[in-house]
Amino acid sequence: MIESRTTQRFREAFAALPEGIRQHARRAYSLFRRDPHHPSLRFKKVDEESNTFSVRIGLGYRALGVME
Repeated sequence: MIESRTTQRFREAFAALPEGIRQHARRAYSLFRRDPHHPSLRFKKVDEESNTFSVRIGLGYRALGVME
């Protein structure tokens, strides 16, 4: 299982999203916890140097994270 943590910056950005997008994000995160490689998430590395990954939240939203 992948362990994840959020930053203060992430929590502030998340709180500023419309409620509908926050609901999509919660569902995507739940799916990510069960299966990070589920095709609908499009989980992929976007920057080799910083080890940054992207996961799809909806058509116009992505979440970024750094893998340690």
